[in-house]
Amino acid sequence: MNTVPNSIVVLGASLAGLSAVRALREKGYTGRLVVAGSEQSLPYDRPPLSKEFLTGHLTDEDLLLMNSDDDTLDVEWHMNRTATGLVRSPDGLHRVTFDDGSHFDADAVVVATGARARTLPGHSGLAGVHTLRSVDDARALRDSLSRAQNLVIVGAGFIGAEVASSAAGMSLHVTVVEASPTPLAGPLGIELGAICAGQHAAHGVRLLTGAVVAALLGDDAVEAVQLSDGTILPADAVVVGIGAVPNVEWASDSELMIEDGFLTDSSCRTNVPGVYAIGDCARTFDDTHQVHHRSEHWSNAVAQAATVADTIMATPSGPVAIPYFWSHQYGKMLQFAGTRHSTDEVRFVDGDPGTGTFVATYDRDGDTVGVFAMNSPRLFTRYKKQLARSRA
Repeated sequence: MNTVPNSIVVLGASLAGLSAVRALREKGYTGRLVVAGSEQSLPYDRPPLSKEFLTGHLTDEDLLLMNSDDDTLDVEWHMNRTATGLVRSPDGLHRVTFDDGSHFDADAVVVATGARARTLPGHSGLAGVHTLRSVDDARALRDSLSRAQNLVIVGAGFIGAEVASSAAGMSLHVTVVEASPTPLAGPLGIELGAICAGQHAAHGVRLLTGAVVAALLGDDAVEAVQLSDGTILPADAVVVGIGAVPNVEWASDSELMIEDGFLTDSSCRTNVPGVYAIGDCARTFDDTHQVHHRSEHWSNAVAQAATVADTIMATPSGPVAIPYFWSHQYGKMLQFAGTRHSTDEVRFVDGDPGTGTFVATYDRDGDTVGVFAMNSPRLFTRYKKQLARSRA
């Protein structure tokens, strides 16, 4: 029998954490809700950090996720407080400890501690070298770009491509270095990854694939990037966009199972009763594919927040959301929904890849399992709805 907890601590005050408390209140939860976040800022939107915020078209206030409706949530917000441990007492309460020596006790804990940007080993402390994960990161990068002429981006994934797009609009000389032969081949496949990568050259950005960084050169500040083949790339600023690492170390002494994230079932339950994990830090079981999977996309954080609220409140869950993500690059909207295997057949169903406006599907055994669109949001929405109906 499920017992609704009298108190819940949510660890993480970003999109996933905010969405969780919203969903809990919408489901009728009336107990105590505490949210603790490691940053100074209240919940804000991260996707614009590599785009409109970086270029100065959005302000700090524009990023804030909270609105007037959130004033009625009755949530205790505790910012600038980083979790350092989680223990379960004999009476079933969970104690979360923090870096300032404080703690909270609660009947349930929702872990939404997110992820941090992966860094290049051995290159910390060199001025002008940036990762991009937080609003403070974006402010520092924006300041560097205002004084730079040559920008080198390490990694041609979504963050790297978005920063390249933004920087190209600032009239910088931009070079993107990617270790794999085809950028974005992992999420999109080789054919569509190559089409997206072609946008770099079309907008004056140099893309080097199959290239590995050997060293960042400079004394106090970065001056160049040296590749493994000896190539030297001048650089006043460097952005490292080579993925993210889930924030799980703080709980290494807890009972939680950790393997590239906090392991959960499909309902966001961890192996510890009363403790749940959602968002970038969670490696959730996928009932369809029978594997654990960690997703760092905006839509996943919102979907899992709804799931964990249903789990805690023992209310029926809605249909499983179709995996979905998007990216803005060089004035174009890139959207993907569904799943993709390397053996899927890519079929162009509308538009022309040569024009940069098209829709393509991923077909498997005669069924459409995924859809990708460039600059075709209306048609994409139609295909996404068809996917949802086929999975119902």
